Amino acid sequence: MRNLITAGAARLGVELTDAQAERFITYARLLKEWNDKMNLTAITDDEGIVTKHFLDSLTAFGTGRVGERVLDVGTGAGFPGLVLKIANPDIRLTLLDSLNKRITFLKAVSEELKLDGVEFIHGRAEDLAHKTEYRAAFDTVVSRAVARMRTLSEWCLPYVKRDGYFLAMKGPLADDELDDAKRVIAIMGGEVEGAAEAEIPFTDLRHRIIIVKKVRQTPTRFPRKPAIAAKMTVEQCYKMRK
Repeated sequence: MRNLITAGAARLGVELTDAQAERFITYARLLKEWNDKMNLTAITDDEGIVTKHFLDSLTAFGTGRVGERVLDVGTGAGFPGLVLKIANPDIRLTLLDSLNKRITFLKAVSEELKLDGVEFIHGRAEDLAHKTEYRAAFDTVVSRAVARMRTLSEWCLPYVKRDGYFLAMKGPLADDELDDAKRVIAIMGGEVEGAAEAEIPFTDLRHRIIIVKKVRQTPTRFPRKPAIAAKMTVEQCYKMRK
């Protein structure tokens, strides 16, 4: 397992120390132990955890857009945010998830790994974004397999500071999702820079990371509350603001 994570990370341009590799091994062990008590992942074999969770998460570094202060929206079991933090301890990381049991797990992992500079928030993305201390406060916002691009853009871009980046880690249908989301991205103050190919070492998996730069302030009424989102689209809500 140590060789797999170290060699895989190196292929992605990420050099891990022995201590960092050991942290990943401990992370995998805790993931499997806690998974017996709660549903954290369907992937439970060592190779799958390393390639489909750890190495997949590390592909975000290949964009060159991972800044100092990072927010992981809908982090789940800590992917990609906690993986990025282990690989680069200088990151100031905030992990956000709507299920408190996942937050409890992430706190236990961070304590076991003795990680500093990690904030844990149990809450909904569309609520936290309206708090002054989090709105337009992050260099990079990442999200992996949480929602379609149209919805994710509304949830994530309000957190990104101007000239910062939103990285959406997507699968093979990324381009279709992006076409559907371009108008929403523009309304949220974003501008699509492109989509980076993400090849996961030791697998035949190829994902895409959509790179969105924040170029304008997000209108204050976004993201919408769930009740409003159920009644009107982003475009309809934006027109009412005019």
